[in-house]
Amino acid sequence: MSYFAAILYMEKPELNDKFRSQHLAYLESQEQAGKIFARGPFLDGAGGMVIYEADSLVEARELAEKDPYVAEGVRRLELHEWNKS
Repeated sequence: MSYFAAILYMEKPELNDKFRSQHLAYLESQEQAGKIFARGPFLDGAGGMVIYEADSLVEARELAEKDPYVAEGVRRLELHEWNKS
């Protein structure tokens, strides 16, 4: 299992509240499935980060792109493999 940091930059703040409950429900479901190591917003309002646990970059990208914030264009996704040391 590897770790992948999904950085979610704010793109459309006017849509943030509209999709917030769907975003949080999605993250909760993935957390319950054991696919999230950590998650949270940036304090400056620039977006947030989710650290996924996945077998590959492909799996992590699939998980991240299903997040309603990403799927609806509210946030821009940047994904990197992360070395938890």
